[in-house]
Amino acid sequence: MEAISEATYQKFWDGSRETMGKSEREDLILERIKKQLDYVYHELPFYKRLYDKHNFKPADVKTLDDFTKKVPIITKKMLVVDQKENPPFGSYAGNFSEVDIARIQGSSGTSGTPTFYRVSREDWNRSADVHAMAQWAAGIRPNDIVQIAFPFALFFGGWGVLQGSERIGATCFPTGPMESEKQLDLLFKINPTVFSATPSYCLHLVTKAKELGYDLAKSSVKRLLVGGEAGGSLPNTKKALELGWGASVHDCASTSEMYPFQTNVECSAHKGVHVYTDEVYAEIVGRENPNQMMPVGEKGGIVYTHLWRKSQPMIRFWSGDESYMTEEPCPCGRTYPRLPQGVLGRLDDMLIIRGANIYPSAVENIIRSFTWSGPEFQIFVEKKGSLDEITVRIECGKDVYRKDKLDTWKTEAENKLKTKLGVRVNVELLETGILEETIFKARRVVDTR
Repeated sequence: MEAISEATYQKFWDGSRETMGKSEREDLILERIKKQLDYVYHELPFYKRLYDKHNFKPADVKTLDDFTKKVPIITKKMLVVDQKENPPFGSYAGNFSEVDIARIQGSSGTSGTPTFYRVSREDWNRSADVHAMAQWAAGIRPNDIVQIAFPFALFFGGWGVLQGSERIGATCFPTGPMESEKQLDLLFKINPTVFSATPSYCLHLVTKAKELGYDLAKSSVKRLLVGGEAGGSLPNTKKALELGWGASVHDCASTSEMYPFQTNVECSAHKGVHVYTDEVYAEIVGRENPNQMMPVGEKGGIVYTHLWRKSQPMIRFWSGDESYMTEEPCPCGRTYPRLPQGVLGRLDDMLIIRGANIYPSAVENIIRSFTWSGPEFQIFVEKKGSLDEITVRIECGKDVYRKDKLDTWKTEAENKLKTKLGVRVNVELLETGILEETIFKARRVVDTR
């Protein structure tokens, strides 16, 4: 492929929007919030019932601070219940005829019951441009070939990546998740410049490539666009991906309920994940009090609001993710706030072990620092007597596995985990291939308590 200079392309997808001043953007956000509150209260029964229950009226919001303090959150559980009571799309779906609907997508909760999402044609078309703006910030250009290994099914998965890449004009190669050997064979035949999947699947492919005699670090891939789980911003996971693929890593922090507009992305400056707050407004709020805004730089739960979506809009949706935000200038020139370390982990996944709060993402970041660790690991939690016990099972890299080193590695892992997490952790070292391979999202925690 003939190289095209970056100077050939414009710096921003939408320069006036992406470099807007803070006060001007906040005025726009507040205007959109007021319009959305008026719309959902008068048109969507789900919100009217919720707001009346909390004695809230849209006119109560006169500032962004009012929005955080006065508007109740919604949760995934509430959406599931409402869809059960008002099948199939719930009473927050909006009054759209089938001719107006472009997509019906969905996601499955822990119960396995799908939550359905209808997306109007207007919303679907708008989301393509927003995804393009985000991917442009990550460096994707019309001369790229984008291999997309996210699923193309009920889950929104790879659809947003496909939308954005198509709108940019890049060549799309949507493989979806498949047998690793086939995925790699296609990669080295087509020679994509961008690969998009979950961080755990990208790490899994590094190991499989070595087994099959491929060197991903010498492949055509120059950028990894990762998302779907925490990991893309974890320092040691990111380093392992960069070394294994010889490519830059761009994290996309997202949640299914906010699709198709959830487009947070790490730009080419690699200073954190940009939050497109004039599309999906993000608040960092208290973990115990979602009506309390956390100061800039302090950790809390992320609450999202669709500012433009009319078909099933989410207004103050509790994502369950934890992070913190910065408003410091980014070298790329975009003025959106950023999540400096992306999503730190899911508050819902947090384990409380003997009084210590432990996130699976924190365990992963430690494991990725070991030179001998493989791609797969598992956190096993059980109760022995009155005490909670945690065991971390770590696969050793196939090319470095040595029985005479296992005791040394086990001691190293237990000491580092105890130091970083603050609790005693049992470690079991396994040969590569013992744990289930990651084909899409990793399932890391087994809690039997």
